[in-house]
Amino acid sequence: MLIAGFPAGPWGTNCYVVATGPGQECVVVDPGKDAAAGVAEVVREHRLKPVSVLVTHGHVDHMWCVAPVAGSYDATAWIHPADRHLLSDPMAGMSRETTQMLLGGSYEWAEPDDVRELADLQELELAGVRFTVDHAPGHTEGSVTFRTPYLSGGQPSSEVSEVMFSGDLLFAGSIGRTDLPGGDHPTMLRSLVTKVLPLADDVVVLPGHGEQTSIGRERATNPYLLDLLDGDAAGGTSPVTRGL
Repeated sequence: MLIAGFPAGPWGTNCYVVATGPGQECVVVDPGKDAAAGVAEVVREHRLKPVSVLVTHGHVDHMWCVAPVAGSYDATAWIHPADRHLLSDPMAGMSRETTQMLLGGSYEWAEPDDVRELADLQELELAGVRFTVDHAPGHTEGSVTFRTPYLSGGQPSSEVSEVMFSGDLLFAGSIGRTDLPGGDHPTMLRSLVTKVLPLADDVVVLPGHGEQTSIGRERATNPYLLDLLDGDAAGGTSPVTRGL
């Protein structure tokens, strides 16, 4: 299995390219600002053909290059219907700081030619890779994660059962912020309880920002998950939550 990831743009958003191996079709996850060049480099290096673009949520730092990447490779874009409007109107989901950062620029966004909508627990077979979609609102109303079995040499790995592309739901030591339009902290906590805590410890987490981690590591050290496990999670936001 081939998974290549790189941070892109001013927000350091992780973009991932996933394939069964070199010379195959591939899937691109969260091509944010300035990600198109990185995708093209990975595609050239491994002789890949993008056929699908997966979007964990509609914030501009994760979807800036969805239309350019999908258009360049004639690929299908997938997003949850609750966030689909952000593909063409990302300002609706931005923080004041992000909006101010972009003031003075001339930007145009539009949906890719082929957009399909995701549903909770949907199974996708894309580029020979099987993904399970988990609708995990809280950071945005349409936030999702993608899980795929981790294969080594075409066989299930004995050390890693799955890889989870967590978007801005879960980070190493933190979770996504919930103070932006469409965010909701109690909903985020429910998503963590129902979509994260039941997973096996050996699941590798590839987040939207920062370093990779694992469910076991976060279950043992992430203060938000520890609060949930202790039954003592409080409402509100925290300065160590992350995201655009």
